[in-house]
Amino acid sequence: MANVLYVKGKERIGRAQVNLETADIKAALVKNTYAQNLTTDEFYTSISAHVLGTPVALAGKTFASGIFDADDLSFPTIAAGDTAEAVVLFVDTGNPATSFLLFYCDTITGFPLATSGGDVDVRWDNGAYKIFSF
Repeated sequence: MANVLYVKGKERIGRAQVNLETADIKAALVKNTYAQNLTTDEFYTSISAHVLGTPVALAGKTFASGIFDADDLSFPTIAAGDTAEAVVLFVDTGNPATSFLLFYCDTITGFPLATSGGDVDVRWDNGAYKIFSF
């Protein structure tokens, strides 16, 4: 796969239904059992069975000139024995059935990653396109 916006998430952004700087955007670490469907997967419930640990809120979010960025993150104490394959960004509404998926990212340095019981750190790209761009 590649880094890509979910179809329904892209529609919400395009219709100004989400403000990337103020929304409660979280990152979920997903294991290699998640067979994503970027067209039909829409809500957190589509990925919840494949999430490792607890989703982490993005901090330091910026959106300028069509480029979205945020601070690097760390998923604390991820149980050993799985393979972390990607990070999925979603808008947390407080209800998994309405928390909608935004972005699938699997080109993270060091991924896929065998979990060992320690923290999993995610360093976003510091290049021109940061996390994602339009």
